[in-house]
Amino acid sequence: MNYQYPLEDRLLEYSKRIIRMCQALPKNIINFKLIDQIVRSGTSIGANYCEANETATTKDFKFKIRISLKETKETIYWLNLIMEANPSFIERIKPLLSETHEFVKIFASILGKYK
Repeated sequence: MNYQYPLEDRLLEYSKRIIRMCQALPKNIINFKLIDQIVRSGTSIGANYCEANETATTKDFKFKIRISLKETKETIYWLNLIMEANPSFIERIKPLLSETHEFVKIFASILGKYK
């Protein structure tokens, strides 16, 4: 089955931007914990999306897209906390946050097509 939507490259670039942002954050005890969480959630969005495109059934596809959506929402949470802990990074993080909100809409739309 072919469920592929043209997001894989965009999600890979998004994951790279998450990593680069984390590398630039000040190294302190709070950021270490926040970085660990956002790298997990922010990079798993694309990984689960890639898996969704390789599933054999609609049920599996929807399951993986739901995981991508869940991880996307979690990433919004972590981005907000990173902005709280690092006010000087707010302007740098806003475009990431905006794109993350776009992914929520995209994944919700994809799921809506398979109800």
